[in-house]
Amino acid sequence: MIEVSNLSYSAGQAQILRDISLTIPQGGITAIIGPNGAGKSSLLHCIAGLLTPSGGQVRIDGLDPFDAPHRDRARAVALLQQTPRIATRLRVRELVAFGRWPHHGGRPGPEDARLTEEALATFDLTPLADRSLETLSGGQRQRALVAMTWAQSAPWLLLDEPLNALDPKYARDLMERLHDLTRPAPEQRSVVVVIHDINAAAGWADRVIALKDGEIGASGPCNDIMTPATLHAVFGMAFDVIDHKQRPVVIAR
Repeated sequence: MIEVSNLSYSAGQAQILRDISLTIPQGGITAIIGPNGAGKSSLLHCIAGLLTPSGGQVRIDGLDPFDAPHRDRARAVALLQQTPRIATRLRVRELVAFGRWPHHGGRPGPEDARLTEEALATFDLTPLADRSLETLSGGQRQRALVAMTWAQSAPWLLLDEPLNALDPKYARDLMERLHDLTRPAPEQRSVVVVIHDINAAAGWADRVIALKDGEIGASGPCNDIMTPATLHAVFGMAFDVIDHKQRPVVIAR
């Protein structure tokens, strides 16, 4: 369980997050939505322990990400940033293998190799495993980054705009894959994803946190948040919401 209590964050004179309290239960997909500048990425980075809040606290299954050693934190939570810096000369397999670093500390073993290959297969990257990143499309590279994050084997995956550069098919496939992988299992994973595509959130998320002006505008089960009234309050514009196969579809007016 992720517990955020009275969290605030400032960058210089700008107040980005204000007194945020929320609980994210284990399992499934939790989507963070909201207009540009609402504080979505800042919240994700505070949860991961990469941004130091000006007030409040975060606990990830009881772990304080701000006090924990880096390797302990990396075993608990894996973060994919929106614009990560990577060396494009790397091969796909080498990039994905970096996800195992918190576990082997520079001395990989057979289990690390097995989990690297498993992550490649999970995200349909085995045919590309020996290609250098510079030869990939933006969407293929994005899938490789998600696979690297998955290979980290952390119980919590925090993904900041993972659908960037993905065409509709691969965006759907990725969200469907994450949805299936976060169902109850012997080693259940949980995904928290910042996403601008409201319908991707509506189609696949179990829970939604809607931010507005650095505060929580709404939070709860997906179908409870994806209503015309709530979306209007968060985004300041009108929406229609229709039902399709028991999931909401959002149409901007």
